[in-house]
Amino acid sequence: MRIDHTAFGEITIDGTTYHHDVIIQLSGENRETQKETVQEAVRYLAYCVEGRGEVRIRKGRQLILGSGQDGNVRLSPEAGAFFAKKKCEVVIKPTPQAILAFNDAHGNKIGLFHVTC
Repeated sequence: MRIDHTAFGEITIDGTTYHHDVIIQLSGENRETQKETVQEAVRYLAYCVEGRGEVRIRKGRQLILGSGQDGNVRLSPEAGAFFAKKKCEVVIKPTPQAILAFNDAHGNKIGLFHVTC
């Protein structure tokens, strides 16, 4: 899976353009987060790990967070502590730089990309 491009309000993954925030799951599947913000997606991911075990964060996994075109999204202290406890590396960069980090990353990775602000 390769992220081709991002601009304000859009992101192109493997030739398909999305006009909403996107989550790329460990399986490589991606989905638009039509009613979620990236911050809500991070909280949901943490909830899944702690509450229902649907997603398992293990040592050596990486969360790459595209924090918007201008880098305005921040990870909450609670979410940061959660990922630190799970020994999951979190990379937060403005979305244009985050897509480069995602494309260059190897191994198990999750991508959350905010496409505005």
